[in-house]
Amino acid sequence: MDPLPTQFDSRDALVAHVKALAPWAAGERSYIQGGRAKAERKLAAIDPLHYGRTRNFGNGKVTRLSPYLHHGILSLNEVRNEALARCSHPQQIHKFIQELAWRAFWQQVLRAHPGWAWEDVEPYKTGFAAEDYADALPDDIAQGTTGVACIDAFIQELIHTGYLHNHARMYLASYVVHFRRVKWQAGARWFLHHLLDGDLASNNFSWQWVASTFSHKPYIFNLENVDTYFGMLVDTSPAKNVPLDASYETLKARLFPHLPEASCAAR
Repeated sequence: MDPLPTQFDSRDALVAHVKALAPWAAGERSYIQGGRAKAERKLAAIDPLHYGRTRNFGNGKVTRLSPYLHHGILSLNEVRNEALARCSHPQQIHKFIQELAWRAFWQQVLRAHPGWAWEDVEPYKTGFAAEDYADALPDDIAQGTTGVACIDAFIQELIHTGYLHNHARMYLASYVVHFRRVKWQAGARWFLHHLLDGDLASNNFSWQWVASTFSHKPYIFNLENVDTYFGMLVDTSPAKNVPLDASYETLKARLFPHLPEASCAAR
């Protein structure tokens, strides 16, 4: 087999070559560009001092470095050292460093327990058994046609860009597992199919955290929460997001009728 070319006259030429190699691949190219030079420019633009306070917002100071970390273009040490160079004391950026540490931690957990990647680490803590959840992802979720406006917007971004803000990933995971009662494994496979930063450990253990199979309670959210953090980016009108438009107390009673009131995590 001839070696694959590594130099192209333009990004269009690169995209055309990849399409020729994978004619089965659907969709358009992502806005995310690969390569060391692009990674270095994005690394130079990080704002670790404001990351902790704004990271949950859709327009917060997140780095979007995860695709470069996942593919080995950048290392965790490089990112940490660059962040430390931007502050006078490490405590100023503890949340930024903590998130890097979580990524390394999940990798170590997966190495120690490879079977946990696709197995429930613990039983669901939702009042339902694993067999109460569907095995397959419904088509309307896979295609972003659920009729819940903010959820569909997040799904379309996932499908067409290969990236999604981490907080939005949590919303989607919670919607899949708790609002639609689908096994987390189906959602995790779906994410890995689309994500350019689809790290098995971080992805799957995060899904298990939301599902409650690797945490002490399930994670849920409501429309008010989405509006707080993403209202400037997606449609959060109540009329177009009916299933989410309720108080946490109402949602807990609706989603987990067999649990006591305080048995859910919200963010």
